[in-house]
Amino acid sequence: MTIDQQVRDYALTRRDFLLATAAGAGLALLPSAATAAPGRLRAREANVALAGAAYPQTGVWGYEGSVPGPELRFRQGERLKIEVENLLSADTTVHFHGIRLPNAMDGVPELTQAPIAARGGKFVYEFALPDAGTYWYHPHLGSPEQVGRGLYGALVVEEAMAPAVDRDRVWVLGDWRLDREARIVGDFGNFMDASHAGRIGNTVTVNGAVRETFEVRAGERLRLRLVNAANARIFGLDFRGHDPLVIALDGHPVEPHRPEGGRVVLGPAMRADLLLDATGEPGRAYPVVDDFYRQRAYRLLDLRYAKDALRGAPARGGLARMRPNTMPEPELERAERHRVVFGGGMMGGMPMMGMMRGAAWTVNGAPIREHDHHPILTLGLGRSYVLEFVNDTQWHHPIHLHGHAFRVIARNGRATRYREWLDTVLLAPRERAEIAFVADNPGDWMFHCHVLEHQVSGMMAVIRVA
Repeated sequence: MTIDQQVRDYALTRRDFLLATAAGAGLALLPSAATAAPGRLRAREANVALAGAAYPQTGVWGYEGSVPGPELRFRQGERLKIEVENLLSADTTVHFHGIRLPNAMDGVPELTQAPIAARGGKFVYEFALPDAGTYWYHPHLGSPEQVGRGLYGALVVEEAMAPAVDRDRVWVLGDWRLDREARIVGDFGNFMDASHAGRIGNTVTVNGAVRETFEVRAGERLRLRLVNAANARIFGLDFRGHDPLVIALDGHPVEPHRPEGGRVVLGPAMRADLLLDATGEPGRAYPVVDDFYRQRAYRLLDLRYAKDALRGAPARGGLARMRPNTMPEPELERAERHRVVFGGGMMGGMPMMGMMRGAAWTVNGAPIREHDHHPILTLGLGRSYVLEFVNDTQWHHPIHLHGHAFRVIARNGRATRYREWLDTVLLAPRERAEIAFVADNPGDWMFHCHVLEHQVSGMMAVIRVA
């Protein structure tokens, strides 16, 4: 089964499942997520209007009963302290994705902490926030189901000197597999998803609802922080009639540039900060189209212009590069090198015996169980490393390293143009990428594919820094 065939089975079409989404008229102004109650997050069940007024509400799992969970905002250098209370019927944890935090706060069950017990367990997460940027938080226990039911939210760490914009907004992109009554289809963990592209849904939301429009005013400049919170869907967003500028990736400043091919591509867990100048005509609407999967393009929403302009044209100043974050620069000439090969999957030569045991993927030739925490590499604290990630499969894999950020220095043997700092690198089928970083954060750290069904079926491992 090809990726397009799998997406076709679960692709979002407004003509089909969401044919009558009349709620769009009431969703013109796309809000930010809810504000967090200071110092507390409760994971619990709730009912939310994912698909709009034409459909029943959807039973979800959410932080503080919302999807996405509360948008957490701090300033760079501040200290986060949040007590998480688990009111669900399943154990859980919270991983603050992309933050370079102490190992004990990383939220990986049985590796960095005991699970937060169901029906009343609590855990206090506390750590400094060294780097500005756009991050997010989600469980790291039973991740395919818990994230797939809505447990995620945005974490924004504001820089001291931010670009001058009229509005700063977060779009948390979610992907859901719903039935005709807008209920979540409970087929989590099926082997078809695990061995192919992962759990791709039929309904895409922005900040927890199907949106028809996002209102803008001609002449304004927006900072859009995009977060891909989907289990498996890769987004390729084309802002028709507009020319967005990428200013940060995975939270970290990058040389401002136009996205390659005009599309902002985000694999699961990845983020991008855009500067978007509203240069359209007052009163008109311009579609934002997701066309990552061939022949399965759809309209995510429209940028709808108010009749009155904010000003004649967006200000042209304020494009100075943001200050870099605090990661140490790797010494490439002295770096130790290692190769990590990701294999398996349908059409990938996984032995039938492994598939019969629920393993679909391999790391360096072997499937690794989700809670097998024997490190495959031990790195010296404070030393520089280059890891070559090799995607020896027919499928995309966003590979995430915990506790660190890394530069992507080469793809398929060619130096990258922007040498961007990331925590999750998207590997296309048969692609190779070289990443470089200083192993400056001690502990046992997971690294894994962030297609969550791939993670739990063999494509995860642990790196020790000591």
